[in-house]
Amino acid sequence: MEAGDVLYEVQGPQALLTVNRPKARNALSPSVVKALMDGLERADADSAVRVVVLTGAGEKVFCAGGDLGQMTGDAGFLSTHEGRRSYGKLLARFQEVRKPTVARVNGHALAGGLGLVLACDLAVAVEGADLGTPEIDVGLFPMMMMALLQRHVGRKRALELVLTGDRLSARDALSLGLLNRVVPAAELDGAVAALAHKLAGKSQSVLALGRRAFFTAEDLPLPAALEFLASQLSLNVLAEDAAEGVSAFLEKRPPQWKDR
Repeated sequence: MEAGDVLYEVQGPQALLTVNRPKARNALSPSVVKALMDGLERADADSAVRVVVLTGAGEKVFCAGGDLGQMTGDAGFLSTHEGRRSYGKLLARFQEVRKPTVARVNGHALAGGLGLVLACDLAVAVEGADLGTPEIDVGLFPMMMMALLQRHVGRKRALELVLTGDRLSARDALSLGLLNRVVPAAELDGAVAALAHKLAGKSQSVLALGRRAFFTAEDLPLPAALEFLASQLSLNVLAEDAAEGVSAFLEKRPPQWKDR
């Protein structure tokens, strides 16, 4: 494991990225955002990595959002603005990475920290975790992560969260579709490992194709989405792993993926 604001460790088929600022509630500083981006790039380039898991150091906070102590920059307004845009680029990078991503929500996920949870494909949280967008209480608005929140819940619930700053319990967040699992703290590692193992056992080429198609189709009108997805299915059936998967099914044996 490498030290720094973000720890990077390969554990079998998974790359574990850990935001490592427990004294600052794992807040998102510019260096954390850059290190997370670098970690995603590194995991994406490593053929041995099949799943990326994101978590926070400690047992209380996954990520409390942006570091308010570093809100103002000393490099000029436009340069500081470009620095803030890097968080939005990070959220987009989670969708662009070829590997499936899982958030291991070990504690509270607030503001930009909730954005990281929503940016991951899947999320498993401990029972005691709170999730929410409390920025309004300090005179700010959850601008960039709001784009992901809008895509996860309906307009009324999204507006209620960003306008009131109220926190959700993990169980309430699960009911809204912000999480996939909620488990006792003692079961968190096992639940994440089981999910990561399941994802690692799939064809990585087909997962990459399917994830890209999912995110592209999400913002298309229905007729355009169906037309686009038809083209992606035609690409899918030409993959070697598609032929292997069908053969394995017909022959009643486990598939041997070549990831191509």
